[in-house]
Amino acid sequence: MQQFVVPQFIDVEDKIFGPITTRQFLILLVAGIGIFVAYRFADFSLFLITTVLLGGLALVFAFVKVNGQTFHYFVLNIVQTTRRPSLRIWNKSFSKAELNYLRKKVGEEPVEEIIQQKSVRRERIHDLALLVNTGGFYKPDEFL
Repeated sequence: MQQFVVPQFIDVEDKIFGPITTRQFLILLVAGIGIFVAYRFADFSLFLITTVLLGGLALVFAFVKVNGQTFHYFVLNIVQTTRRPSLRIWNKSFSKAELNYLRKKVGEEPVEEIIQQKSVRRERIHDLALLVNTGGFYKPDEFL
């Protein structure tokens, strides 16, 4: 029997600089570029506010994990949960005309006939098993 190597730890991201992963590095790089732009083009008070907000968000998105998942997945799950209602209520009210129509329709239902199932032969099961095992190459009609 041939043995195969099963990959393990597939949920661990690759590290590029010490303990920093590629995703974390890109988040911090974008935040650093944003802070640099604020330093060059804004006054000092706006630069400080931008640095605190952008740096704080970048640190949270890069390093915080909630229940073992990264923070951006956590935020996406919150947004999806708030957009979809968790309680669905059917509040359909019928008019008198609709109720009368439905009452008449229920009384006129045709009786369904009972369909007899064919008995399954052992040869037919064998042919179906061969057809599935060969991926469709076996044709039971050709060998009769």
